Amino acid sequence: MTATTKTTRIACAMALVLTWHSVASAQSAPSAPAVPEAPTVSAAPEAPATSRPADAAGLGVAEPLASAPAEAEAAPAAVAEPAAEPVTVEPATPAQTAQAAVTRAQGFLADGGPSIWAIAALSVITVALILWKIWRFVLAGAWSRRASARAVDEWEAGRHEAALAMVSSRKGLRSRMTAAAMRARLTLPEPAAREETARVASRLLASQGGGLRALELIATIAPLLGLLGTVLGMIAAFQALQEAGNRADPALLAGGIWEALLTTAAGMAVAIPASIGLTWADSVIDRVRGDMQDLAARIFVAAQGRDTALPEQDDVRSLAAE
Repeated sequence: MTATTKTTRIACAMALVLTWHSVASAQSAPSAPAVPEAPTVSAAPEAPATSRPADAAGLGVAEPLASAPAEAEAAPAAVAEPAAEPVTVEPATPAQTAQAAVTRAQGFLADGGPSIWAIAALSVITVALILWKIWRFVLAGAWSRRASARAVDEWEAGRHEAALAMVSSRKGLRSRMTAAAMRARLTLPEPAAREETARVASRLLASQGGGLRALELIATIAPLLGLLGTVLGMIAAFQALQEAGNRADPALLAGGIWEALLTTAAGMAVAIPASIGLTWADSVIDRVRGDMQDLAARIFVAAQGRDTALPEQDDVRSLAAE
């Protein structure tokens, strides 16, 4: 037997021994427990199964993530929650509105100082005067001109008694002046009749001028009172700023200024309606004055034409008698 053959036999024997030893080791080792398969979730087929990472022993067991189905079930529940109802604001009642207005007015009077109280009194007087003037104009027939115009038309046509009867019982300014002019022209000479007509017209117009001077005074002094209140408020604001010293707050000065300006605004708010009312009343009286002048001129012109015609008829009659 050669050395090569011996070496080959030794190698084969060693391989057989190693093989037998490996088989014996494999049979003696405990078998690994069977791992059940992961159940399939039918409720959410689209959700992929998430497997945990392999444990420290090296067993790569795949387990489904238990929180995935819970999150899938919680999502519809969150969507199904009802939306919050919109908040509805109830409108304020008239009593609440009036109470709020009274509160604002009280705060306005408290912040404005003494000047605002005087301006508030002037505002009440202004409203009262304007309403009183409207009432007086209505009673005096300041806008009634049809009856006097018809009476003058009758006078120009020569029907004196009918013309006087149309205006003798009326209370309007134009009708009363027209009736006075017709009576004066029938009973007095022309110069005296003109003076009497002018006296009656002036008295009627003067009776409607009451209250106008008061409106003019309010329109003049209301802005001055507002300016006085503003100056006093500014003085108080700067005094408070000086007393504060280094700890002066610009908000303190700003608050004092806007409170002081309240009186100026209030004074203008009173003066503007007073000026408007005064101008309107003057325009009404001016229109009545112009209508009176026109009516009186027509009465005297018509009477003067008849007076000049009558002497000519007398001359003709005297010449005929001779």
